[in-house]
Amino acid sequence: MEKQIPLPDAASAEHPEQDSRRDDGTREIASDVAYRQLAIVNVIFIGRAGCGDGNWILVDTGMPGSAGFIRSAARERFGGEGRPAAIVLTHGHFDHVGSLKTLADDWDVPIHAHALERPYLDGSRSYPPPDPSVGGGLLARLSPLFPTSPVDVRHRLRIFADDHSLPGLPGWRWIHTPGHAPGHVSLWREADRFLIAGDAFVTTRQESIYSSATQAPEMHGPPMYFTPDWSSARQSVIALAALRPQTVVTGHGQAMQGEAMRRALDELAQRFDEVAVPAHGRYVMS
Repeated sequence: MEKQIPLPDAASAEHPEQDSRRDDGTREIASDVAYRQLAIVNVIFIGRAGCGDGNWILVDTGMPGSAGFIRSAARERFGGEGRPAAIVLTHGHFDHVGSLKTLADDWDVPIHAHALERPYLDGSRSYPPPDPSVGGGLLARLSPLFPTSPVDVRHRLRIFADDHSLPGLPGWRWIHTPGHAPGHVSLWREADRFLIAGDAFVTTRQESIYSSATQAPEMHGPPMYFTPDWSSARQSVIALAALRPQTVVTGHGQAMQGEAMRRALDELAQRFDEVAVPAHGRYVMS
């Protein structure tokens, strides 16, 4: 991708005003929402600090090998054993479910996801192979090494309710935002216009190891090498931009807020084919 949409740098007030970094690397971006970057991906904690076992929700579970870090951060933030009421998934790609089975079994909690992600969470279907030819950057070129096989958590899997409510999360609702994955969802709280976007869009250039490491803020479409349906991805970004979010945290990159973030998201929605869709590659769809 040659064109990007820059966002304010780390000194800008457009970063979440309540953002406070804990010693363990967890960043609080609202009184009841925090996230932690683990390798190249974010995991999100919804619940007030100190609320205790069974009173918070984990969104996504990061890369394989992340379970210990997540458990430690959860104990530090919530107290007790750091056990949530449930795990909610934005989608089932390997970097979002890497510690899913370990954590769900250790905590003995249900897993909630969209119905269209079921095959990738019950062991019955693999995702399409990634496309290393799009997006440039070393991560894109290395993407054939990334696992696409499904996890099997069928005995803990619960499908989202048709009314778009989220168990244990009053005031939040799920929004179907396909493109990056068939059953990809984003989470939305109208009261403070808080958006958990998953990989529907991200705030770093995920195809690049350098950008992933430095977390330079940049409004970007979903990771190209793992996005098979660009028509749906475009519509998902347009729908999320129309919500006019105040604060966003995505699956990759820094959380952002405010007018500059909204302008960048609007520009991504308006110029999606120019700045997000790869110019070539087997995943391009008309």
